[in-house]
Amino acid sequence: MITGNDTIVAPATAIGGALAVIRMSGPRAFALCDGLFRGSRRISDAAGYTLLYGTLSDGVRTLDDVMVAVFRAPHSYTGEDSVEISCHGSRYIVSEILRLLTENGARMAAPGEFTSRAFMAGKLDLSQAEAVADLIASGSRSAHALATNQMRGGYSADLETLRGELLRLVSLLELELDFGEEEVEFADRTELRRTMERIDTKIGALLDSFKLGNAIKEGIPVAIVGRPNVGKSTLLNRLLNEERALVSEIPGTTRDVIEASITLDGITYRFIDTAGLRVTDDTVERMGIERAYDSIARAQIIIQVVEAGGEMPETIPVRTDQRYLLVVNKIDRIGQGGQQAVPSGGCIPLSAREGSGMEGLLAALQEAVDTSRLDSGETVVSNSRHYAALHEAREALRRALAGLGHLPTDLLSEEIRQVVHHLGTITGEITNDEVLGQIFSKFCIGK
Repeated sequence: MITGNDTIVAPATAIGGALAVIRMSGPRAFALCDGLFRGSRRISDAAGYTLLYGTLSDGVRTLDDVMVAVFRAPHSYTGEDSVEISCHGSRYIVSEILRLLTENGARMAAPGEFTSRAFMAGKLDLSQAEAVADLIASGSRSAHALATNQMRGGYSADLETLRGELLRLVSLLELELDFGEEEVEFADRTELRRTMERIDTKIGALLDSFKLGNAIKEGIPVAIVGRPNVGKSTLLNRLLNEERALVSEIPGTTRDVIEASITLDGITYRFIDTAGLRVTDDTVERMGIERAYDSIARAQIIIQVVEAGGEMPETIPVRTDQRYLLVVNKIDRIGQGGQQAVPSGGCIPLSAREGSGMEGLLAALQEAVDTSRLDSGETVVSNSRHYAALHEAREALRRALAGLGHLPTDLLSEEIRQVVHHLGTITGEITNDEVLGQIFSKFCIGK
């Protein structure tokens, strides 16, 4: 991770649109901008949160009319003097402005360097910095809500509360070590156990929330499975309202996994259309069927499609952490009184070809995902690095609980300090350059 006291610059928007924004941050941001800017006032003389209109010139020609936003340290995103230049989005204009600024002493920013400077300046903790990237990448209302809550510090506040309680326990235990010869007990062991169990419950709740958080962030995987020619691909096309999957009356047309996504009420569902499940001697089709079973294993929701009036197949085995939906397709073909061909209860009758009954499937998909924790404002973990750190913290806490009756005070204190350490890696109190480099390298250049 590149850090320093130099001045960095980068485009903050995609080049080629109607407008572009160029960000610059560092001790020479104002002076470098003044070298090109021509307006009623100098950038260096403007107050923070000021917007100035003028032109940018290389001394010989005018490059563009621009608006320059001024942010004075420490009241800026990075905590440094910063400017944001709004210009026309021409690739040529943006590249010329960047060329002039870098020739005069600015440096092109590394990926995520603006946010890493914000972290180093204490403007954001590490979990909030990671939420910035999640916010940029959010593709649904729920993913946006997750990232927004984390970026505003709700997640950090919960972790800091836990760390504060644990540090209080450690301080009491280590106070006993200072009075070891007098055998004084500052930390009542019964109260200590109650507090540690309460913290264990809180960490457990955060760990349990990861299933929902990761699904919202990455999309809910939904496997569409069934025998050949029952209408799986037609159903996928109907869900997407486009001809994404090839449809044919010939069994075994779908030979590979086809994935596509839709968003329902702020949740993204990643549908996986699989090869028909049957015994076959066709090598390629058999490979597709093997991939279908892999998709079933990875799915959070399994939609088994059967044909109305047809023989009912064996139910797909479902884990306790998966939801199962039985769809009876082609009800348009069974005629008057044909509802007798539809199994009673626990199934969703529809016609994927005509679209009738689809509202029942959409409602069932929404009911299959419990978003009550998100709707109530509870903290939901969506970052796999955080999940791993919480898991390590819980393991250390449970070792401390197990040793509460027999571990020496110094070893007990060390186990609790390990819990504090792992929680600290989430918010950045405990970190190293390698971890920071991995995190910020995933950011775009201008953030």
